[in-house]
Amino acid sequence: MSLPLRIRIGIAVLALVALVVAAVAVVTVSSGSDGGDPPDRLIFIARKDGDYTIRMPRSGNQRPLEVASYFPWDAAPIWSPDGTKIAFYGDRVFNLTNADDNVDLFVMAADGTGLTRLSEGEDVDAFPVWSADSTRIAFYSDRDGNGEIYSMATDGSGVQRLTERNGVDVPYDYSPDGKQLLFGSNAAGNFDLYVMNADGGGVKQLTATGGDEFDASWSADGRRIVYQSGPDSGQDIYIIDADGSDRVNLTVRQLSDVSARWAPDGVHIAFVSKRGGDAEIYVMDTAFSELSRLTETARDDITPAWAPDGTRIAFVSNRDFNHELYVANSDGTAPRRLTSDEGWEAYPAWSPDGTRIAFTSFREGRRDIYVIQPDGSGLTRLTADDEPEAASAAPVR
Repeated sequence: MSLPLRIRIGIAVLALVALVVAAVAVVTVSSGSDGGDPPDRLIFIARKDGDYTIRMPRSGNQRPLEVASYFPWDAAPIWSPDGTKIAFYGDRVFNLTNADDNVDLFVMAADGTGLTRLSEGEDVDAFPVWSADSTRIAFYSDRDGNGEIYSMATDGSGVQRLTERNGVDVPYDYSPDGKQLLFGSNAAGNFDLYVMNADGGGVKQLTATGGDEFDASWSADGRRIVYQSGPDSGQDIYIIDADGSDRVNLTVRQLSDVSARWAPDGVHIAFVSKRGGDAEIYVMDTAFSELSRLTETARDDITPAWAPDGTRIAFVSNRDFNHELYVANSDGTAPRRLTSDEGWEAYPAWSPDGTRIAFTSFREGRRDIYVIQPDGSGLTRLTADDEPEAASAAPVR
């Protein structure tokens, strides 16, 4: 069973192409209709010069992106709360002709050393979520024939199945105290939000509106949950109390508002909206329902990520006709471009100490995990097409 196409759960965009083309039973998702993410829809697969070519759309008048020759891949870095490790998922054995690829989970030290494969086989293991104490990782897997949630220790041991339901279950976020896990499930028909104890017990349904709710996360104090809901053409940002009560629509617009992210203060929320024509980043003060516009360019600004101290926001923009990584103050002032490459960058994630930003980058012929300092220095490639045991960080000159 696949998730609704509009579900956003942080997956790196080209990963979807690998999964769709290989025809594996996998969660397939789309970046929705905010129009600002890197290419997110398969146009066609064609023969070119005797080989396969996968072409995907790009915004404006840019030529379609040909990506078939860029597999395998690593994507979507997630820092451990203690800042010592980075988890991600990837496909290092992609084979288009034989359709025998699989997606696995990996973990490495924050400097890229000690790369360890946490799962292997022909199953899809993806979407890692760190526990609050950095000792376990919850993740999605279809290893038992259905999309369920599992958890394991950071060395891959102690695998525990947390859900066993009729639908597809996907982990979103551990509560700040680590006692509960927020997740999405379509077991009841629509994709709703649920919580359960960290050991899989005490499942409670939080939403049942008749629509799909997804892309959810806890506020820093654990009191509220933010998520998006609605059809592709008109998604809105909602908040609810941790027990599912007091549902409030924060955006109430006909055009989609997506990618909501809590600020560290648990009061402000950054999100992406096309209310101004193109995709821009806005910040909502949930205490006073005050909205401010963070970016204002002629092109798309997407995927906001708050610095741990709340003073800055990292994001991706194609304002210079390519998706590059930027950082700006939380009020939108002093935007700074951090990367400059013919490829594209996606999904920035701050280290817990605020000194580095991990991100996915498509350069040098494949997608890898990189880190960079907030001033644009120290760009370092953490992953490469090597076996996990031989992987090491390689500074980018």
